[in-house]
Amino acid sequence: MKKTLRLVLLLFTFLSFAQTKVLSWNIENFGKSKSDVHLNHIAKTVSTYDIIAIQEVVAGNGGAQTVAKLTELLNQKGNKWDYIISDPTSSSSYKTERYAFIWKTHKVKLKNKPWLEKKFNTEIDREPYFATFEIDRKTVTLVNFHAITQKKQPETEIKYFKFLPNEYPSLNLVFLGDFNCPEKHSVFNPLKKMGYSSILKNQKTTLKHKCKNNICLASEFDNIFYKTSNLKVINSGIIKFYEDFDSLQSARKISDHIPIWFEFSLN
Repeated sequence: MKKTLRLVLLLFTFLSFAQTKVLSWNIENFGKSKSDVHLNHIAKTVSTYDIIAIQEVVAGNGGAQTVAKLTELLNQKGNKWDYIISDPTSSSSYKTERYAFIWKTHKVKLKNKPWLEKKFNTEIDREPYFATFEIDRKTVTLVNFHAITQKKQPETEIKYFKFLPNEYPSLNLVFLGDFNCPEKHSVFNPLKKMGYSSILKNQKTTLKHKCKNNICLASEFDNIFYKTSNLKVINSGIIKFYEDFDSLQSARKISDHIPIWFEFSLN
């Protein structure tokens, strides 16, 4: 009986280690504007995930320090976390920002140095940030991205994503972030033809200013695109963090986007 229990526990440990949970969140104006109360709420929201991808980190004073502060709060919750922050994006015509990744060191290992995409940095205002992680001797490269706003036509940037799998043929690319564009848009068709799928479909991820008839979400902007032959999705979803607040105005002090996530194992 004890032997059977031990085997079950070993199997459970192996499976839970092989499965990885990634969360992506556009945390609006992530920098000095976030109070300790806000950061504690963010840490509580993301602490059960293994890799956190953040968009909209303030490029100037305060952004990098706030990522470090959030990592410190996560470290106080029982697991060891590490983080990496991109250089400011090279946009001269639009709002420059940074990206960040935070990860549990016992679950995943950062491989090589992350980089901002250089080839299309003139065509893409906030060029995506690539980071390769090793999980159980296999690798996945997360491509963190924040598109220009819907009014500025983000599809004019996203159309270059179809070239990235061929630019990096040896990498298992997963595109995630705020595309300011719904996954049903035809601009994603080339990626879909290459075998990519989105974790969310018909799912709104931005906050309204006020809930109306219990509807609090506005637009289908955030998503994660993965190659179906490279990984198996076990679960995915959104986090309605705004339900912890008495109003959307209070919730929006943290962000105007909700976190999205998926759990997967690598093939």
